[in-house]
Amino acid sequence: MAAPATTRPRTGGARAAGLAVALLSALAFGTSGTLGKGLLETGWSPGAAVLVRALVGAAVLAVPAALALRGRWHLLRADAGLVTAYGVIAVAGCQLAYFTAVQTVSVGVALLLEYLAPALLVLLAWARGRRPSPLVALGTVLALAGLVLVLDVTGSVRVDLVGAAWALVAACGLAAYFALSARPGAGLPPLVLATGGLVVGAAVLALAGLVGVLPMATSSADVVLAGARVPVLVAVLALGVVAGAVAYATGIAGARALGTRTASFVGLTEVVFAVLVAWLLLGQLPLPVQLLGGALIVAGAVAVNADEGRPAREPQRGRRVPAAVPPAGTATVPAHRQV
Repeated sequence: MAAPATTRPRTGGARAAGLAVALLSALAFGTSGTLGKGLLETGWSPGAAVLVRALVGAAVLAVPAALALRGRWHLLRADAGLVTAYGVIAVAGCQLAYFTAVQTVSVGVALLLEYLAPALLVLLAWARGRRPSPLVALGTVLALAGLVLVLDVTGSVRVDLVGAAWALVAACGLAAYFALSARPGAGLPPLVLATGGLVVGAAVLALAGLVGVLPMATSSADVVLAGARVPVLVAVLALGVVAGAVAYATGIAGARALGTRTASFVGLTEVVFAVLVAWLLLGQLPLPVQLLGGALIVAGAVAVNADEGRPAREPQRGRRVPAAVPPAGTATVPAHRQV
Protein backbone atom coordinates (compact mmCIF):
# COMPACT_ATOMS: atom_id res chain seq x y z
CA MET A 1 0.00 0.00 0.00
CA ALA A 2 1.78 3.08 -1.21
CA ALA A 3 1.28 6.53 0.15
CA PRO A 4 -0.44 9.12 -2.02
CA ALA A 5 1.78 10.70 -4.58
CA THR A 6 1.48 14.04 -2.86
CA THR A 7 3.42 12.69 0.10
CA ARG A 8 6.50 11.78 -1.92
CA PRO A 9 9.25 14.26 -2.55
CA ARG A 10 10.04 15.23 -6.11
CA THR A 11 13.77 15.79 -5.68
CA GLY A 12 16.63 13.56 -4.63
CA GLY A 13 17.58 16.00 -1.88
CA ALA A 14 14.11 15.88 -0.33
CA ARG A 15 14.10 12.09 -0.53
CA ALA A 16 17.51 11.96 1.17
CA ALA A 17 16.23 14.26 3.92
CA GLY A 18 13.17 12.06 4.39
CA LEU A 19 15.41 8.99 4.58
CA ALA A 20 17.55 10.68 7.27
CA VAL A 21 14.45 11.54 9.34
CA ALA A 22 13.13 7.98 8.99
CA LEU A 23 16.48 6.58 10.15
CA LEU A 24 16.42 8.93 13.15
CA SER A 25 12.97 7.59 13.99
CA ALA A 26 14.22 4.00 13.72
CA LEU A 27 17.13 4.86 16.03
CA ALA A 28 14.78 6.46 18.57
CA PHE A 29 12.40 3.49 18.46
CA GLY A 30 15.42 1.18 18.79
CA THR A 31 16.13 2.56 22.26
CA SER A 32 12.72 1.54 23.62
CA GLY A 33 13.62 -2.11 24.19
CA THR A 34 16.76 -1.38 26.19
CA LEU A 35 15.21 1.46 28.20
CA GLY A 36 12.05 -0.54 28.80
CA LYS A 37 14.01 -3.61 29.87
CA GLY A 38 15.82 -1.53 32.47
CA LEU A 39 12.48 -0.57 34.00
CA LEU A 40 11.04 -4.08 33.76
CA GLU A 41 14.02 -5.53 35.64
CA THR A 42 13.25 -3.25 38.60
CA GLY A 43 9.65 -4.41 38.87
CA TRP A 44 7.77 -2.29 36.34
CA SER A 45 4.99 -4.03 34.41
CA PRO A 46 4.97 -3.75 30.60
CA GLY A 47 1.68 -1.86 30.69
CA ALA A 48 3.02 0.75 33.08
CA ALA A 49 6.18 1.23 30.99
CA VAL A 50 4.18 1.71 27.78
CA LEU A 51 1.75 4.07 29.52
CA VAL A 52 4.46 6.31 30.96
CA ARG A 53 6.17 6.35 27.57
CA ALA A 54 2.98 7.67 25.95
CA LEU A 55 2.25 10.18 28.73
CA VAL A 56 5.74 11.69 28.80
CA GLY A 57 5.91 11.76 25.01
CA ALA A 58 2.59 13.59 24.78
CA ALA A 59 3.64 16.10 27.45
CA VAL A 60 6.92 16.86 25.65
CA LEU A 61 5.20 17.39 22.29
CA ALA A 62 2.22 19.37 23.60
CA VAL A 63 3.72 22.87 23.27
CA PRO A 64 5.54 22.27 19.93
CA ALA A 65 2.35 20.71 18.56
CA ALA A 66 0.25 23.72 19.60
CA LEU A 67 2.78 26.04 17.93
CA ALA A 68 2.75 23.93 14.76
CA LEU A 69 -1.05 24.02 14.69
CA ARG A 70 -1.03 27.86 14.84
CA GLY A 71 -4.67 28.08 15.87
CA ARG A 72 -5.93 25.86 13.04
CA TRP A 73 -8.05 23.73 15.35
CA HIS A 74 -10.35 22.84 12.47
CA LEU A 75 -7.58 20.57 11.15
CA LEU A 76 -7.68 18.60 14.38
CA ARG A 77 -11.44 18.24 14.11
CA ALA A 78 -11.21 17.24 10.46
CA ASP A 79 -8.60 14.57 11.20
CA ALA A 80 -10.19 13.32 14.44
CA GLY A 81 -10.72 9.91 12.89
CA LEU A 82 -7.08 9.67 11.79
CA VAL A 83 -5.81 10.73 15.23
CA THR A 84 -8.08 8.24 16.98
CA ALA A 85 -7.08 5.38 14.68
CA TYR A 86 -3.40 6.25 15.11
CA GLY A 87 -3.66 6.29 18.90
CA VAL A 88 -5.78 3.17 19.26
CA ILE A 89 -4.10 0.99 16.61
CA ALA A 90 -0.55 2.30 16.11
CA VAL A 91 0.26 3.43 19.66
CA ALA A 92 -1.82 1.33 22.07
CA GLY A 93 -2.94 -1.69 20.05
CA CYS A 94 0.43 -2.57 18.55
CA GLN A 95 2.21 -2.34 21.91
CA LEU A 96 -0.45 -4.32 23.77
CA ALA A 97 -0.37 -7.09 21.17
CA TYR A 98 3.42 -7.25 21.27
CA PHE A 99 3.66 -7.49 25.06
CA THR A 100 0.91 -10.10 25.08
CA ALA A 101 2.90 -12.10 22.53
CA VAL A 102 6.14 -12.07 24.52
CA GLN A 103 4.35 -13.69 27.46
CA THR A 104 4.27 -17.02 25.60
CA VAL A 105 6.93 -16.74 22.85
CA SER A 106 10.51 -15.51 22.88
CA VAL A 107 11.24 -11.85 22.21
CA GLY A 108 13.20 -12.81 19.08
CA VAL A 109 10.32 -14.74 17.53
CA ALA A 110 7.84 -11.99 18.46
CA LEU A 111 10.02 -9.32 16.85
CA LEU A 112 10.51 -11.42 13.74
CA LEU A 113 6.78 -11.90 13.32
CA GLU A 114 6.01 -8.25 14.12
CA TYR A 115 8.47 -7.02 11.52
CA LEU A 116 6.69 -8.93 8.80
CA ALA A 117 4.73 -5.65 8.52
CA PRO A 118 6.62 -4.36 5.41
CA ALA A 119 6.03 -7.68 3.66
CA LEU A 120 2.35 -7.45 4.62
CA LEU A 121 2.17 -4.00 3.02
CA VAL A 122 3.72 -5.34 -0.19
CA LEU A 123 1.29 -8.27 -0.25
CA LEU A 124 -1.65 -5.95 0.42
CA ALA A 125 -0.61 -3.72 -2.46
CA TRP A 126 -0.28 -6.83 -4.67
CA ALA A 127 -3.78 -7.98 -3.64
CA ARG A 128 -5.08 -4.55 -4.65
CA GLY A 129 -3.61 -4.96 -8.13
CA ARG A 130 -0.15 -3.41 -7.71
CA ARG A 131 2.36 -6.14 -8.47
CA PRO A 132 5.73 -5.54 -6.78
CA SER A 133 8.65 -4.78 -9.06
CA PRO A 134 11.76 -6.99 -9.06
CA LEU A 135 13.55 -4.42 -6.87
CA VAL A 136 10.76 -4.46 -4.27
CA ALA A 137 10.66 -8.25 -4.30
CA LEU A 138 14.43 -8.37 -3.87
CA GLY A 139 14.28 -5.81 -1.06
CA THR A 140 11.60 -7.86 0.70
CA VAL A 141 13.66 -11.04 0.56
CA LEU A 142 16.86 -9.29 1.69
CA ALA A 143 15.16 -7.50 4.58
CA LEU A 144 13.42 -10.61 5.91
CA ALA A 145 16.62 -12.65 5.60
CA GLY A 146 18.45 -9.90 7.48
CA LEU A 147 15.88 -9.95 10.25
CA VAL A 148 16.37 -13.67 10.76
CA LEU A 149 20.13 -13.14 11.14
CA VAL A 150 19.90 -10.05 13.38
CA LEU A 151 17.43 -11.69 15.75
CA ASP A 152 19.51 -14.89 15.74
CA VAL A 153 16.41 -17.08 15.71
CA THR A 154 17.31 -20.79 15.60
CA GLY A 155 15.27 -23.79 14.61
CA SER A 156 15.25 -25.04 18.21
CA VAL A 157 12.83 -22.30 19.32
CA ARG A 158 9.35 -23.63 20.15
CA VAL A 159 6.65 -21.24 18.97
CA ASP A 160 3.37 -21.05 20.86
CA LEU A 161 0.51 -20.66 18.39
CA VAL A 162 -1.44 -18.22 20.56
CA GLY A 163 1.64 -16.08 21.12
CA ALA A 164 2.46 -16.20 17.41
CA ALA A 165 -1.08 -15.05 16.63
CA TRP A 166 -0.67 -12.05 18.96
CA ALA A 167 2.67 -11.23 17.30
CA LEU A 168 0.94 -11.23 13.91
CA VAL A 169 -1.66 -8.85 15.35
CA ALA A 170 1.25 -6.63 16.38
CA ALA A 171 2.56 -6.86 12.80
CA CYS A 172 -0.80 -5.62 11.53
CA GLY A 173 -0.61 -2.78 14.05
CA LEU A 174 2.88 -1.90 12.86
CA ALA A 175 1.72 -1.91 9.24
CA ALA A 176 -1.15 0.37 10.26
CA TYR A 177 1.37 2.67 11.97
CA PHE A 178 3.29 3.18 8.72
CA ALA A 179 0.11 3.51 6.65
CA LEU A 180 -1.52 6.02 9.01
CA SER A 181 1.72 7.97 9.42
CA ALA A 182 2.02 8.43 5.65
CA ARG A 183 -1.54 9.75 5.20
CA PRO A 184 -1.61 13.53 4.73
CA GLY A 185 -5.25 13.72 5.84
CA ALA A 186 -6.54 17.28 6.08
CA GLY A 187 -3.02 18.66 6.44
CA LEU A 188 -2.46 17.94 10.13
CA PRO A 189 1.22 18.61 11.01
CA PRO A 190 3.23 15.50 12.00
CA LEU A 191 3.83 16.90 15.51
CA VAL A 192 0.10 17.30 16.07
CA LEU A 193 -0.74 13.82 14.80
CA ALA A 194 1.99 12.30 16.99
CA THR A 195 0.81 14.21 20.06
CA GLY A 196 -2.84 13.39 19.51
CA GLY A 197 -2.03 9.74 18.92
CA LEU A 198 0.03 9.53 22.10
CA VAL A 199 -2.78 11.13 24.11
CA VAL A 200 -5.37 8.72 22.70
CA GLY A 201 -3.02 5.78 23.17
CA ALA A 202 -2.33 6.76 26.78
CA ALA A 203 -6.06 7.05 27.44
CA VAL A 204 -6.69 3.58 26.02
CA LEU A 205 -3.85 2.08 28.05
CA ALA A 206 -5.01 3.82 31.24
CA LEU A 207 -8.54 2.52 30.69
CA ALA A 208 -7.19 -0.99 30.16
CA GLY A 209 -5.33 -0.67 33.44
CA LEU A 210 -8.35 0.63 35.33
CA VAL A 211 -10.56 -2.28 34.25
CA GLY A 212 -7.82 -4.78 35.10
CA VAL A 213 -6.99 -5.92 31.59
CA LEU A 214 -3.46 -4.53 31.74
CA PRO A 215 -1.45 -4.87 34.99
CA MET A 216 0.09 -1.61 36.19
CA ALA A 217 3.09 -1.86 38.52
CA THR A 218 5.93 0.62 39.10
CA SER A 219 9.09 0.82 41.17
CA SER A 220 11.29 3.61 42.49
CA ALA A 221 14.48 1.52 42.35
CA ASP A 222 17.45 2.76 40.31
CA VAL A 223 17.90 1.45 36.77
CA VAL A 224 21.18 -0.02 35.51
CA LEU A 225 22.26 1.45 32.15
CA ALA A 226 25.75 1.35 30.63
CA GLY A 227 27.01 -0.34 33.78
CA ALA A 228 25.92 2.51 36.03
CA ARG A 229 22.91 2.95 38.28
CA VAL A 230 20.75 5.91 37.29
CA PRO A 231 17.62 7.29 38.97
CA VAL A 232 14.40 5.79 37.69
CA LEU A 233 13.28 9.28 36.62
CA VAL A 234 16.17 9.44 34.14
CA ALA A 235 15.12 6.16 32.54
CA VAL A 236 11.46 7.23 32.44
CA LEU A 237 12.29 10.56 30.80
CA ALA A 238 14.59 8.89 28.27
CA LEU A 239 11.88 6.37 27.42
CA GLY A 240 9.22 9.06 27.02
CA VAL A 241 11.30 11.71 25.25
CA VAL A 242 13.50 9.60 22.96
CA ALA A 243 11.46 6.44 22.39
CA GLY A 244 8.17 8.33 22.60
CA ALA A 245 8.17 11.96 21.48
CA VAL A 246 11.14 11.89 19.09
CA ALA A 247 10.36 8.43 17.71
CA TYR A 248 6.72 9.08 16.80
CA ALA A 249 7.15 12.65 15.57
CA THR A 250 10.06 11.82 13.25
CA GLY A 251 8.35 8.59 12.22
CA ILE A 252 5.33 10.45 10.88
CA ALA A 253 7.50 13.05 9.12
CA GLY A 254 9.66 10.33 7.54
CA ALA A 255 6.66 8.28 6.42
CA ARG A 256 5.04 11.29 4.77
CA ALA A 257 8.28 12.10 2.97
CA LEU A 258 9.04 8.58 1.76
CA GLY A 259 5.64 6.94 1.43
CA THR A 260 4.24 3.96 3.30
CA ARG A 261 6.20 1.17 1.65
CA THR A 262 9.68 2.72 1.74
CA ALA A 263 9.19 4.02 5.30
CA SER A 264 8.19 0.55 6.46
CA PHE A 265 11.35 -0.98 5.02
CA VAL A 266 13.55 1.76 6.47
CA GLY A 267 11.82 1.06 9.77
CA LEU A 268 13.38 -2.40 9.69
CA THR A 269 16.66 -0.75 10.66
CA GLU A 270 15.12 -0.29 14.11
CA VAL A 271 16.18 -3.87 14.82
CA VAL A 272 19.79 -3.01 13.93
CA PHE A 273 19.73 0.09 16.12
CA ALA A 274 18.14 -1.89 18.95
CA VAL A 275 21.05 -4.34 18.85
CA LEU A 276 23.61 -1.51 18.87
CA VAL A 277 21.88 0.33 21.73
CA ALA A 278 21.74 -2.89 23.74
CA TRP A 279 25.47 -3.28 23.12
CA LEU A 280 26.25 0.26 24.34
CA LEU A 281 23.91 0.38 27.35
CA LEU A 282 23.64 -3.27 28.39
CA GLY A 283 26.97 -4.64 27.19
CA GLN A 284 25.37 -7.14 24.82
CA LEU A 285 27.95 -7.37 22.00
CA PRO A 286 26.41 -8.06 18.56
CA LEU A 287 27.45 -11.31 16.91
CA PRO A 288 29.07 -11.28 13.43
CA VAL A 289 25.96 -12.95 12.03
CA GLN A 290 23.85 -10.10 13.44
CA LEU A 291 26.06 -7.52 11.75
CA LEU A 292 25.63 -9.40 8.47
CA GLY A 293 21.88 -9.37 9.00
CA GLY A 294 21.96 -5.62 9.57
CA ALA A 295 23.75 -5.16 6.25
CA LEU A 296 21.04 -7.19 4.50
CA ILE A 297 18.29 -5.11 6.10
CA VAL A 298 19.92 -1.88 4.94
CA ALA A 299 20.38 -3.35 1.45
CA GLY A 300 16.70 -4.26 1.32
CA ALA A 301 15.63 -0.77 2.38
CA VAL A 302 17.93 0.78 -0.23
CA ALA A 303 16.47 -1.44 -2.95
CA VAL A 304 12.87 -0.46 -2.13
CA ASN A 305 13.77 3.21 -1.77
CA ALA A 306 15.55 3.16 -5.16
CA ASP A 307 12.49 1.62 -6.79
CA GLU A 308 10.11 4.25 -5.40
CA GLY A 309 12.44 6.99 -6.60
CA ARG A 310 12.52 5.75 -10.20
CA PRO A 311 10.52 7.73 -12.75
CA ALA A 312 7.76 6.07 -14.68
CA ARG A 313 8.88 3.92 -17.62
CA GLU A 314 8.99 5.86 -20.86
CA PRO A 315 8.05 4.49 -24.30
CA GLN A 316 10.88 2.73 -26.15
CA ARG A 317 12.91 4.82 -28.56
CA GLY A 318 12.13 4.47 -32.21
CA ARG A 319 8.48 3.68 -31.57
CA ARG A 320 5.87 6.36 -31.91
CA VAL A 321 2.94 6.02 -29.60
CA PRO A 322 -0.14 7.63 -31.12
CA ALA A 323 -1.80 10.11 -28.83
CA ALA A 324 -5.34 9.31 -27.82
CA VAL A 325 -7.91 11.63 -29.33
CA PRO A 326 -10.43 12.77 -26.74
CA PRO A 327 -14.10 12.82 -27.68
CA ALA A 328 -15.52 16.05 -28.92
CA GLY A 329 -16.30 18.50 -26.19
CA THR A 330 -13.94 16.85 -23.68
CA ALA A 331 -11.23 19.04 -22.18
CA THR A 332 -7.75 17.60 -22.04
CA VAL A 333 -5.82 17.43 -18.77
CA PRO A 334 -2.08 18.06 -18.71
CA ALA A 335 -0.07 14.98 -17.79
CA HIS A 336 1.35 16.58 -14.67
CA ARG A 337 -2.15 17.26 -13.32
CA GLN A 338 -3.52 13.78 -13.90
CA VAL A 339 -4.11 11.54 -10.90
